[in-house]
Amino acid sequence: MVQNVKQVGENRFRENFGRYYEDFTVGDIYEHRPGRTITETENTWFTLLTMNTHPLHFDAEYAKASEFGRCVIASPFTVALMVGMSVTDTSQKAIANLGWTDIKLSFPLFAGDTLYAESEVLDKRESKSRPGAGIVSVKTTGLNQDGKVVGTFTRSMLIAKRGHSVEDKINY
Repeated sequence: MVQNVKQVGENRFRENFGRYYEDFTVGDIYEHRPGRTITETENTWFTLLTMNTHPLHFDAEYAKASEFGRCVIASPFTVALMVGMSVTDTSQKAIANLGWTDIKLSFPLFAGDTLYAESEVLDKRESKSRPGAGIVSVKTTGLNQDGKVVGTFTRSMLIAKRGHSVEDKINY
């Protein structure tokens, strides 16, 4: 069980985020909350920031003529939100992200949709080269407000063991 707070003084507590390697159990599923309602403006900003010039993401007239009939949220934005939503539950204590695989985008998101995400622990093992860490792999699934799966990916992370995270080394 993850501790939500730690006592840092008399009558003083600090919120504690994330899981140590020891806190992960293969098969557990973490529902990431809150959800995130996506706006047209955010989608436009993301496409501009990443230099994505596909008009399906920001040109309403172009998008009207597509099979979707409206602008679609840029898929890298969807993946980025899913990653961000999962951080507190899966990688807050990560030393490093080791990689993403099997990224699948199965259903589009549109402005006004709410994205939810959850992650299932697929595997964990102690690191052979770092005694203070272990490798955890999760499958993250994004769902819209109707429960329709919009995307999935698998991510592996090097996670600190208790006593070996940055928070354990500084007064954080």
